[in-house]
Amino acid sequence: MSEQNQTQRDEKFMRMAINEAQKALKQEEVPIGAVVVCGDQVIGRGHNLVESLCDATAHAEMQAITAAASTLGGKYLKGCTIYVTVEPCIMCAGALAWSQIDRVVYGASDPKRGYSTLQGRIFHPKTMVECGVLREECEELMKEFFKTLR
Repeated sequence: MSEQNQTQRDEKFMRMAINEAQKALKQEEVPIGAVVVCGDQVIGRGHNLVESLCDATAHAEMQAITAAASTLGGKYLKGCTIYVTVEPCIMCAGALAWSQIDRVVYGASDPKRGYSTLQGRIFHPKTMVECGVLREECEELMKEFFKTLR
């Protein structure tokens, strides 16, 4: 796939993740959304449900991983890509590593709680990570949410 086609594809699916994040925002959840894609098909989607479910593990990535594994009928997400609006936290990065996902694409970095704050590697060496896809839009959702809290 050409670089231009890959960029267009990444933006298309990141927009779907942003739509999920907007659902979280409407529910007064931290606006993070995720979609898992296999080929050109969305096989799992999710948004933060931490407050709604009173569950600290109900992150967007966890919801999307669970939905994708259910769709595929197995725990491994080989050949899949996850698009998430904000850099995965350590917990979600670990779950993605255990799922053996091929590619992680995220929009906004999270310098306080993102997985990259750890020293060392979390993902499998063959897992490709792409950051900054539609970064400004993803950051704006987070800024909008936290502005309402202040």
